[in-house]
Amino acid sequence: MFEGFEEFELPTSGTTIRGRRGGTGPPVLLLHGFPQTHLMWHRVAPGLAEHFTVVATDLRGFGDSGKPDSAADHSPYSMREIARDQVEVMEALGYRKFAVVGHDRGARCAYRMALDHPERIDRLAVLDIVPTGDAFDRAGRDFSLGYWVWSFLAAPEPIPETLIGGAPDVFVGELLDGWSTRPDVFDAEVRAQYIEKFRDPATVHAICEEYRAAATLDHEHDRLDRADGRRITCPVLALWDPGGAVAQWYDPLEIWREWATDLSGGAVGTGHFFAEEAPDATLERLLAFLL
Repeated sequence: MFEGFEEFELPTSGTTIRGRRGGTGPPVLLLHGFPQTHLMWHRVAPGLAEHFTVVATDLRGFGDSGKPDSAADHSPYSMREIARDQVEVMEALGYRKFAVVGHDRGARCAYRMALDHPERIDRLAVLDIVPTGDAFDRAGRDFSLGYWVWSFLAAPEPIPETLIGGAPDVFVGELLDGWSTRPDVFDAEVRAQYIEKFRDPATVHAICEEYRAAATLDHEHDRLDRADGRRITCPVLALWDPGGAVAQWYDPLEIWREWATDLSGGAVGTGHFFAEEAPDATLERLLAFLL
């Protein structure tokens, strides 16, 4: 797994970030989703590394990255701060400008990077999301039931922390099995590591804080950007699961077109966990966009 990749741990202005780097060529940053870590890319990263220098990291609060103290307004876990970590990591590795591919929560970090640091991002791929502000503004019955983790994890401390801590294997297992089309697709070692991270109370609290920040600060940051007419100026690729929530509830390209000046994309025949359920199709779409 990740043969030929080197592991690293780098300090940022707010925490430390763990990850791996491998390959040669233009830099591409891979950002994972929830409830995963950078290990989700283990079937895609080697193929990308044949053409690019690939960096895959754990987001602040996830995996083996740092879990700094939060604040009353949850600001240390806003996507603005999480995005700053990743920009600083890439700078420390010697990459001032790079492409970024994000899945799920990682995609929310990725598009925030493109908005806040447009001089750094030359291409952006977002997998199976619409922007946070649009998701909340369009929320209804389906959203409330289908995206129940958004409400559950954003509930006041220590409610979700305590409940998850009582059965992390049940919680993570439900997400992996419920959001995928083939639950057996997850490598047993990787699945075990996903669950193991949720046995750490600091990780669970950090992730809850990230969802609390999403419902408040991230939503507000998106609203202000829309009001100011800020747009993503680099090329954007939006991909989604044709049978999932994004496809059922939204017209993804219509929504992303309001944010991006150069947009392409479409459905990929898979469940929510692209890189693990359909690595070949995911790699093909990414290579076509990045090369």
